Amino acid sequence: MRFPSQLRLLKTDDFSSVFNFRCVVRGNILRIHGKPNGLPHARLGLVIGRKLAKQAVRRNYMKRVIRESFRLQQTSLAGLDVVVWPREAFARDQYAQVVSELQRLFGKLDKCRACSSH
Repeated sequence: MRFPSQLRLLKTDDFSSVFNFRCVVRGNILRIHGKPNGLPHARLGLVIGRKLAKQAVRRNYMKRVIRESFRLQQTSLAGLDVVVWPREAFARDQYAQVVSELQRLFGKLDKCRACSSH
């Protein structure tokens, strides 16, 4: 089952506006940028390049883990554009650590709603 396109950030301008908003929460493995989007739902963008993980299998695994965590938390993220940018590659043995960090960082994104006056 595909991740619906209405829940994804697709255009370069969308990514740029989230990065330019400068609302960032950081963890040991991930950094997450957020920006209010004025929509009733959240949208997700992923930045996982070849420099981070050489093998496509590994990059795809990272994307699946992040998308699933986003799917489970998307009601609490409603009205935000979210870009997740891993600081380092992670593997299956770090799954629990990554998911708990994502939940914690998604919870901190409320500060991005508060500073929507940018």
